Amino acid sequence: MSRPRTRPPVTLALPALLAVAFLLLPLIGILSRTQWSELGAHLTSPGVVEALRLSLFVSLWALGLSLLLGVPLAWLLARVPFKGKAFVRSLVLLPMVLPPTVGGVALLLGFGRRGLLGPWLEGTFGITLPFHTSGAVVAATFVAMPFLVISLEGALGGLKQSYEETAASLGASPVRVFFTVTLPMVAPGLVAGAALTWARALGEFGATITFAGNLPGTTQTLPLQVYLLLQDAPEAATSVSLLLLVIAMAVLIALRGRWTGTPVTARPAGAPRTPQQAEAAAAPAGPAPAPDPELDPAPGLPAAPRDGGHWPLHAEVTGFNELTLDADPGTTIAVVGENGAGKTTLLRALLGLTPRAHAELRLGDTDVTALPPHERQVACVPQDGALFPHLTALANTAYGLRARRVPRAAARREAQLWLDRLGVGHLASRKPAQLSGGQAQRVALARALAARPRLLLLDEPLAALDQTTRARVRHTLRTHLAGFGGVCLIVTHDPVEAVSLADRVLVLADGRTLQDAPPSEVTRHPRSPWVARMRGRNAWPGTASADGLVLAGGGRLVVADALPEGARALAIIGPEAVSVHRERPAGSPRNVWQGSVREITAVGSRLRVLVASGEAPDLVAEITPEAAAELGLVDGSKVWTSVKATEVTLVRL
Repeated sequence: MSRPRTRPPVTLALPALLAVAFLLLPLIGILSRTQWSELGAHLTSPGVVEALRLSLFVSLWALGLSLLLGVPLAWLLARVPFKGKAFVRSLVLLPMVLPPTVGGVALLLGFGRRGLLGPWLEGTFGITLPFHTSGAVVAATFVAMPFLVISLEGALGGLKQSYEETAASLGASPVRVFFTVTLPMVAPGLVAGAALTWARALGEFGATITFAGNLPGTTQTLPLQVYLLLQDAPEAATSVSLLLLVIAMAVLIALRGRWTGTPVTARPAGAPRTPQQAEAAAAPAGPAPAPDPELDPAPGLPAAPRDGGHWPLHAEVTGFNELTLDADPGTTIAVVGENGAGKTTLLRALLGLTPRAHAELRLGDTDVTALPPHERQVACVPQDGALFPHLTALANTAYGLRARRVPRAAARREAQLWLDRLGVGHLASRKPAQLSGGQAQRVALARALAARPRLLLLDEPLAALDQTTRARVRHTLRTHLAGFGGVCLIVTHDPVEAVSLADRVLVLADGRTLQDAPPSEVTRHPRSPWVARMRGRNAWPGTASADGLVLAGGGRLVVADALPEGARALAIIGPEAVSVHRERPAGSPRNVWQGSVREITAVGSRLRVLVASGEAPDLVAEITPEAAAELGLVDGSKVWTSVKATEVTLVRL
C-alpha cells in the first residue's frame, strides 16, 4: 500500500530548490567547460601524473597517520570520562573550521625550523618538515584527521557498552575487547571516517602550500597543480578539477550517506524477523535432520565439560548497595526488588564495572577484589544476551575460552559441546540475526558457562522471551545450573523464575537487604510490599495496635493474631480471601469496606478485580467469571469487600 504524498509548503520548497541549484551550478560549470576531446591528454601529461602520484602518496600516508592517532582518540572521547573532554573535542574540530592558510601558519609556528618543536626535530633526528614531502603529509593529516575522529566517535557512542562489558566478563582483556568486539562492530563508522579522511587529504590545498610549499615532485600535489594550471592552461585545470570532483563524488556515493557510520547491532531477542531472516533460520544447518531448538536437549548428547571446581561466594558490598552475601557452591540466588532497588548495581559491583558500589569479593579461596573484570572469572549474561553480531554462535560460545588462551581447536570443540547440551548445536554456524529469541538466549547461556566462570550473573535472562519459550528455556537453565560448581545470581521480576530457579531469594530495597530466605519463606512471609504484590498478594504496611493494624495509608485492619502494640508490620491478604458483594455483607467478616471496581483482568481461568476504597488501600480480589457475571461487575461498579480476620497474616518488619 503506497503512502499518500504530502505536498511541501512553497515557502520551504522554493528556498530548498534554490539551495540545490546553488550547489549544483558550479559542478555543471565544470562539466560544461571540460574539453572532453582533450581530457585524456590533459590527465596524462607528465606534470599531472607526477602530481597525482604525489597526492596519492601523501593522502594514503595521511590516512595511515589519522588511523594510528585518531582511532585511540575517538575511543578516548567516546568511552573515558575525564576533565577537559569538551576542550579536547573542540581541539579536534578546530581544523575543520579554521581557514586552511591559518592552519598552515600554525603548523609553521609549531613544526617549522623556527617553531616550537622544529629545531628539536631537526637537531635530534635530522627531520625537517617544511618544504618536504613529510610536511605535506603532516598538513594533510592536520586537516583530515577530524573527519575520522568525529565519524568513529559517533559510531562508538551508538554502540551499547553491554557488548564490551560482556566480553570483559568472559575473560577478554581491554585490548582484546577493542580489537575483537569494538572495532568489528563499529566498522561502518570506521570505514566512513577513513574514506572521508582520505578524500579530504587528497584535496588539501591551503595548509599544504603554506606549510610545505609548492615544489614539483616534492610537495606539489594535485590541488596545487590545478592552481598553477589556472594561470597557464585553464582547460587543463578544468580537466584535473573534474578528476578530483569524480573522486570526491565516488567516495560520497559509496558511503551512501553514512557519514557517522552505524554500529553493527544484533536483532533483539524475540524481535520480529524479516522474511529472509525467517527463511534462513528455517533452513537446515546440515545434511542431518536438525533437532527442534526449542525442545529440551535430547538424551545421549555429550556431557557438559567441567573443570571440577567448587567456589563458595563471599561478598561485602559498600556504596549505593550495603550488604553482605555468602553462598555455598551450587547455590542459585534470585535477586528481586523494585526498579532502582540496586539489583543491576549489585551485579555490576561484583563485576567491578561501576563506581556506585564496591565489592570485596572472594570466590573460593581467591580474593578477586583487586583484579580487573576480565581476570575475576565472573561471567555475565545481560538481558539482551549481547551476542556479538559479527560472530557465529560457535565463535560466540568459544570467545571466553579463546580469551583465556585455550587453543582454537580445543575451544571450538568445547563450545560445540555446550551448544549441544543446550539444544542449539545445529545452529553453530549461524549468526545472532538468524536466531530466534529462545535460541539466542541459549547460545548466550552456553557462552557464559563455557567461559568456566566461578560466579555466574544473569540479568533478567528470560525477560525478552514469549511465555512458551520462557518456560522451555527456564527448564534448560534449571537443568544446567544444577551442576554448576559456583554461585549464580539471577535478577528477575518474574515470581515463577524466582521460585523455580532459585534456592534463595534476595530482596533488595534502596540497595540494602530486606529479606534473604528460601522462596517458600518469601512467598509465605514477604517483608516487602513489592514482593508480596509480585507474588499476587495484597500487602498493606502499618503499625500494630491492640486488635490489629493501623494502616499507613489510613484505616484499620482487624486480625486474629495481633503483634505487640507499636510494632511495624506488613499485612498479607491473599486475593482469594477477599469476598466481593453488591450489598453490605452480614455475618462474621470483621473487615468490611465499600468501594468501586477500578479494573478487571483475567488470570488463567479466574478474574482479578481491583477495588478502590476511601476507607482502605486498594484491594485485589480473585473470583470466578461466573461470580463476576452474577454480581454484574464492570468498571465503576459500587461494591463491598470483606476479609475475615483469620485470613490476614502479619509479618513483622
